[in-house]
Amino acid sequence: MVMLIRGVLRSLKIRTPSPSYYSSFSPSSSTTKSDAGIVSAADVAAEDLLLDDDLPASAAAAAATLPSLLQPRVVVYDGVCHLCHNGVKWVIKADQDRKIKFCCLQSQAAEPYMRICGVDREDVLRRFLFIEGPGSYHQGSTAALKVLSYLPLPYSALSTLLIVPTPLRDAAYDYVAKRRYDWFGKEDDCLVLKEKELLERFIDREEMFGRSKPDL
Repeated sequence: MVMLIRGVLRSLKIRTPSPSYYSSFSPSSSTTKSDAGIVSAADVAAEDLLLDDDLPASAAAAAATLPSLLQPRVVVYDGVCHLCHNGVKWVIKADQDRKIKFCCLQSQAAEPYMRICGVDREDVLRRFLFIEGPGSYHQGSTAALKVLSYLPLPYSALSTLLIVPTPLRDAAYDYVAKRRYDWFGKEDDCLVLKEKELLERFIDREEMFGRSKPDL
């Protein structure tokens, strides 16, 4: 039956992903291949994803200059903002299945994620970025609700607020975001450096550890 289905797909010229594509999403994967060779799990997390051939034209153009592997479900946020940092801490505590990963906007590791999404630092300072998967990213209130959708109940139920029109949701988000430094304060460097136990959930942890070491 499987051979019959494959034969029909070939006749219709429908491309099916190879098994290695799906294995790149598997938590059990320890290594994955790129154009440059084999990348170990120490360099790339287990849930790495392959950049898709069906990305929008603008994203595909940006992808040409990027590594062939990026991680899914990554939150890129303003690491010096107290409100943002407390939100990240809350998600880490609630995310019992460890589905969501994080990256400080102020780190170099954030650059390829911003480029593939076609946004810059000012865009992410205004509205945080959530890279959900190949060709799928969100900002602002939609990003927040998409993150909640990956959390266990009752938190995931809040994602039903996606039915509220985006302009209304983003108006409320932007009102708080523009005033967050005045209301909650900010630091000169990423707040996660003061709570290194959180860094295991950060894709830029090695960079953060390096920045926290005193100069010799």
